[in-house]
Amino acid sequence: MYDPITIKLNVEPLILSALREDITSEDVSANCVMPEAKKGTVDLICKEDGVICGLQVFERVFTLLDENVEARFDVSDGDEVKRGQKLGTLRGDMRVLLSGERTALNFLQRMSGIATFTRHMAELLDGTSIRLLDTRKTTPNNRIFEKYAVRTGGGNNHRYNLSDGVMLKDNHIGAAGGVAEAVKKAREYAPFVRKIEVEVEDLDMVREAVRAGADIIMLDNMDHDSMEKAVEIISGRAEIEISGNVTPEKAAEIRDLKVDYVSSGALTHSAPILDLSLKHMRPL
Repeated sequence: MYDPITIKLNVEPLILSALREDITSEDVSANCVMPEAKKGTVDLICKEDGVICGLQVFERVFTLLDENVEARFDVSDGDEVKRGQKLGTLRGDMRVLLSGERTALNFLQRMSGIATFTRHMAELLDGTSIRLLDTRKTTPNNRIFEKYAVRTGGGNNHRYNLSDGVMLKDNHIGAAGGVAEAVKKAREYAPFVRKIEVEVEDLDMVREAVRAGADIIMLDNMDHDSMEKAVEIISGRAEIEISGNVTPEKAAEIRDLKVDYVSSGALTHSAPILDLSLKHMRPL
């Protein structure tokens, strides 16, 4: 769950922005059928199997519209849910429940879909010491939600943003004039507490990164044989990350490699939503 400071400073402004996108002046449909406040209740229903994630955000959508809305959940973030399962109930002014429905479900479905896909990917690595990581390939302005969903699904977060760590990719290396020069410049500039990660594309670059003293070497889009050879070259002198088109099929194929991490942009950019719905609205 998010702590109160994160909720107030980082989460609530994004929820309010999403609500403003959906309600520019009023909810005409809700006000047509419900011109005055009237209490009611509605059920949160799961429409397919998966992992639920984002209940705190889902609830906050409604309580930002009306602090008197009450939410009761029968599950917690990270729980596996089944098609047809009732996950909880909302109670409050029916106009608020109607107006917040789509925004709340958009957050919950997206976060639950990522958690579900991440759980599947993480299970493919069960029994190994390889840690599954996400990337910065997130939906703009939704990173805080999507990276939380990855953790809920059993994955781990890579750097949060560009200020969070040194990662020297192909264009950084090209701009610096080579691997050795890029690492040298990073050592001179970055705080000593920062690890330096270098992305490499072939075995010659692996050797350069080792000689330059990189802390983490990312093997990008290498075939299995090349990755095996890279592990031998590195020989424990740096941590090793595998990246590049890491699908469930590829994740299953790298189980035998002695690497530390595998990062997958697919966790956030390709996960389908988990189908959820608010049903059975009724007055109290």
